[in-house]
Amino acid sequence: MKRTLDLVLLIAAGLIAWEAMHLAAPFALTSPAESLAKAWSMVLSPVFWPHAAETAKAFAYALLLAVGGGLVLGLSLGLNRTSAEVAEPIMISAYSLPKVTLYPVVLLIFGLGLPAKIAFGTIHGIIPVAIFAMNAVRNLAPVHMKTARVLRLTRWQTLATVVVPGALPEIVSGLRIGFSVTLLGVLIGEMFASQRGVGYVIMAAIGLHDVPTIMATIVLLGIVAVSASAFLLWLDHRLHHRAS
Repeated sequence: MKRTLDLVLLIAAGLIAWEAMHLAAPFALTSPAESLAKAWSMVLSPVFWPHAAETAKAFAYALLLAVGGGLVLGLSLGLNRTSAEVAEPIMISAYSLPKVTLYPVVLLIFGLGLPAKIAFGTIHGIIPVAIFAMNAVRNLAPVHMKTARVLRLTRWQTLATVVVPGALPEIVSGLRIGFSVTLLGVLIGEMFASQRGVGYVIMAAIGLHDVPTIMATIVLLGIVAVSASAFLLWLDHRLHHRAS
């Protein structure tokens, strides 16, 4: 009950702040009511859905590659303490690099279109998932790995029955971060070099100074992102509570 009340108060405070900024700069921001009305009209418009489908397709592929590649990399490194200690600072340094500086290289390799957006989204998401997965394996209780050795489990059996179940709460935490940054990467890719997608819609609206469309698109993206993040956060808390 308290969490629900806190959420309602947070949303109310955000809407009040948004309305205040709109009154202070009506040329730069539309009001919450106007933005929601425009967002609803975009949802009803057949013009918007091809762009949404393009973004959803690129994001689905990018998330699949980021999560799959991140889990393989993180679990493999986590099982070898020396490899994990060497790889962790390298991955953290690589993740701190502004990804937008890599976009020209991505375009040269993949060209314009869907592959470039998928690659750029994957670049954003794979390292956080790998770091969380690696640290989750490293933080497993030593008795779990000793038990696997005593039972003479194979490497795959150890992963399936010991490592993944024990590391699952931390892995879900990594998936929550990976989801957000992968979506961000796909949208940035669409904003820089694309003729379709939600990111392209935002850039086209910026070029026309179409503030209602910009705000409405941001609202729709926010609803999708916050809903998915809230579900993953709930799952994260549930798994951590079960593990404790």
